[in-house]
Amino acid sequence: MAVVAEKLRPAGRIAFSHPNFGLFLIARWFIVFATEMQSIAVGWQVYDITRRPLDLGLVGLAQFLPSFLLFLVSGHTTDRVNRRRLLMYCYIGFSVCSGLLLTIALRGGHSVYPIYGVVVLIGIVRSFNGPVTRAILPQLVPEEHFPNAVAWGSGASQSANILGPAAGGLIYAAFRGPSAVYAAAMIAGLAAVASTLRIKLVSKARPREPMSLKTVLAGVHYIRNHSLILGSISLDLFAVLLGGAVALLPVYAREILKTGPWGLGLLRCAPGVGAAAMAILLAHRPLKGRSGAIMLSCVGGFGVFTILFGLSRNLALSMVALVLVGATDMVSVFVRAVLVQMATPDEMRGRVSAIEMIFIGGSNELGQFESGLTAAWFGTVPAVVLGGLGTLAVTVLWAWGFPELRRAGQLGPES
Repeated sequence: MAVVAEKLRPAGRIAFSHPNFGLFLIARWFIVFATEMQSIAVGWQVYDITRRPLDLGLVGLAQFLPSFLLFLVSGHTTDRVNRRRLLMYCYIGFSVCSGLLLTIALRGGHSVYPIYGVVVLIGIVRSFNGPVTRAILPQLVPEEHFPNAVAWGSGASQSANILGPAAGGLIYAAFRGPSAVYAAAMIAGLAAVASTLRIKLVSKARPREPMSLKTVLAGVHYIRNHSLILGSISLDLFAVLLGGAVALLPVYAREILKTGPWGLGLLRCAPGVGAAAMAILLAHRPLKGRSGAIMLSCVGGFGVFTILFGLSRNLALSMVALVLVGATDMVSVFVRAVLVQMATPDEMRGRVSAIEMIFIGGSNELGQFESGLTAAWFGTVPAVVLGGLGTLAVTVLWAWGFPELRRAGQLGPES
């Protein structure tokens, strides 16, 4: 029956012929929706308390540090335990953190320190969630359908990135505070747990390597010896680290574009619109060749559109720029995900993915801190524009320094 279903499924949706992939996608959608919705409430609540852009950057730093400190442990754990069970525990952890934020909000505290404490806990959960999410995906679909699964997985996540911030901003405004947002995030997290419980994972036997410094650091050595992987993930690190403007959106919404929580929600969901549209396009029209050159070009476009957003004073133009930021970034995300997972043996995917998450965390959470710091030094608009220029410089340097990345061709088993 599975063979018949696979033949009947259009090529653009072939990954959905595997039911476990669908359950994984539902769970992933709910957890991304929850965390994105919650991030709007956290950002607005923190800025409402302190009115300092630097404090928004500290939210990103508080999420990144646990991942940085625990990546060796989380990667090795992912390669040793049942990945479905670990994923479920991570989703339970996210739900508990939402409940803690709800408790803080209901008590009406006016200090950001309890919020930072919960954000650190979220960072700890994310340090395990990131590697296991990436490592489990190749176990849900066969190798030849993996690029299609990556595209649909990215599209589902980005649709949650669209709806989550929008819902967070609207709920925050409608209920005049963050409590309802945190409650909704907790419910969505529990829905992710319920979907994960239904996944029946057929695990390949993985060698039980003894716990040692060599096995823990195996992922580091693997990436260091594969310049194509190193180039793709480090490009994302430095390009998005410099070009990320998301952390400063509360400042843009309040001070520059003169809107409220609803406007912040729209701004936050705009990159997701572009990314989701690009992911669907990649699912139906996969890259046929020159994937490395296309990736580099799109990272350069990410920098250009970041500059456009930084200079805009119009809400509509700002949203268009952010849509294009999301679309160009999605190409980088897609190419990197396929390259890394297809080139990594299953027994090492947890450790390699943990290191990849450090690069991603560095580009996202640490990038939030960098944006907040440069905004405190130079001002909000100069910080975003300088970041976009930095992304363009990184693109040129990586195109020269990693010729293997520039020459990368077809994605998939045949590459």
